[in-house]
Amino acid sequence: MVIKVHGPVQSPAVLKVIACLKEKELDFELVHVNLPAGDHKKEPLISLNPFGQVPAFEDGDLKLFESRAITQYIAHTYADKGNQLLPNDPKEMAIMSVWMEVESTKFDTPGFNLTFEIALKPLFFGAATDEAAVTENEEKLGKVLDVYESRLKESKYLGGESFTLADLHHIPIANYLMGTKVKSLFDCRPHVSDWCADILARPAWSKALDYLSAETLKLPHEYGLCISRLINMGHS
Repeated sequence: MVIKVHGPVQSPAVLKVIACLKEKELDFELVHVNLPAGDHKKEPLISLNPFGQVPAFEDGDLKLFESRAITQYIAHTYADKGNQLLPNDPKEMAIMSVWMEVESTKFDTPGFNLTFEIALKPLFFGAATDEAAVTENEEKLGKVLDVYESRLKESKYLGGESFTLADLHHIPIANYLMGTKVKSLFDCRPHVSDWCADILARPAWSKALDYLSAETLKLPHEYGLCISRLINMGHS
């Protein structure tokens, strides 16, 4: 059975799933969902995710939504494929879970808000960036990265000495923010900067970006052009 990922290629949540699939060297089909057109509130997506959000995921008869639940399923189910993304030791698993929760509850909101205001909003919705919102979320993200700096003085990765889902979940937003003025928040914290450079240099993430670039060629010209600019932001 073909694994299917439903969502727009520019979505950080969708990219979490794609990055995980690339780490595990798994084949999949991306079913594009046009958010500006409201396709996430319509069939067939709404039957896969009743909240009308992306991504949605299918693996045979299994249907899932929520990106972090999906990546955990992939990492557990395909543990023998590709790169290991989960610790074997229960204590290490618990520590990884703590930092997965931190990403979800502390990092993701200001990180996504900055991505939306600086990149998604002007590119896809033609709206002006709210500079007050940018300033507010920069302050919030800076406080989170202060905690990360302390943590990363103790270990190479957030969950320990090995790359895990706790790190992978940060990659899409970190990649986008590297192409904006928010990069300075990472650069001024040396351990965070080194960690960020490490996770963004993973071969699986390079493959994910190559895949996304190829997928944009299948989309209408203007929409695909916006996505190409967005994908390349992290390389500026």
